[in-house]
Parts: sequence; structure tokens; C-alpha cells
Amino acid sequence: MDVTVLGVLELSSIAAGIETMDTMVKAAPIRIVEAKTVCPGKFLITVTGDVASVDAALSAGKRKGEGYIVDELFIPNLHKGVVPAIKKEVECAIWDAIGVIECFSVVASIEAGDIAAKTAGVLLTEIKLATGIAGKSYVKMVGDIHDVEAAMKRGSDHVRAKGLLCKDVIVAQPHSDIRPFFL
Repeated sequence: MDVTVLGVLELSSIAAGIETMDTMVKAAPIRIVEAKTVCPGKFLITVTGDVASVDAALSAGKRKGEGYIVDELFIPNLHKGVVPAIKKEVECAIWDAIGVIECFSVVASIEAGDIAAKTAGVLLTEIKLATGIAGKSYVKMVGDIHDVEAAMKRGSDHVRAKGLLCKDVIVAQPHSDIRPFFL
């Protein structure tokens, strides 16, 4: 699936999430990419479509889900590496440096990954979305140390400004024994 426009709502209530999703698809011609419960009892709605439709659907969803919105995201020009990283469909030959941005919301990691990948020549290897990690999420990236540093700074600064950064780390010249656990 070639997704270039992405809209995401993360809600603190499963019931409100289902109602919000229905409102969104009734508001505009969008396609639901994913809709699921995530830890700890939140509901995540990810949609795509043309820019105007995704914008309209998100606006309707935010009105319906008011009071339950944990985080939201609208990216009209999503980096092509984000969706494969979410689906863990990435192969990696680069191993100079690794970076991890750990966040307190699902949306924050998607946003951080998109910003990081647009900032420098890094490869997003995974974006983990809250399942089994207490509602947190993270984005992992690899590349040349200078690219990883630049990408991490921009991605982390954005998430930090939202108050959703848990921890960020860069490992230069990682040991080969950790590679199977990172990719």
C-alpha cells in the first residue's frame, strides 16, 4: 500500500474510539489503514486518502472524540519509510549507528520517525505502536553516525516539545551481537 497522506487519532477510550471511527468514515471518503486497541486500553485509528478528505475526517473525529483524544497526527506528505517500519518490512545493510526514540504516545513515534527520515539519510527499521509496552511506542533507525545524530535531534526535539519523550539514545558502532535484537 502506497500511503502518502496519513491521519491518526489515539483515544483513551475504546468505545469512544469506535464511535469516532464511524464518524470519520461518514465525514469523508477515506480508507481505514488500521483500527485497533492498544495498551493500556486505548484505541488507535489510522486513515489515508486525499489531503482534503483526511483533514475533514480528522476534524470530524476530533469533535466526536473530544475529551478522549490522547494524541493526533496529520501528515500530508508522509515519508515512504514510515509504513514499512510500522509493518516491520525493512531490510538493513547499514550498521554504523543506531538510534531509538521512545515515546509516551503512539502518534509521537510515527511523527518522530517521519521527521527523522525527512531530516537525514537514515533507515527506519521499526516503529512499535504500543502493543505489549504499556501504551508507549518507539522508533528505531540506523545509518551513518552524522545522519543518525541529525535525525534523532529533530525527531526527539519535536516529541520533547509535546511533552511525550520518554528517552532517546544513539549507539555508535554497535556490537554485532545486538543486531538480531535491533532489526
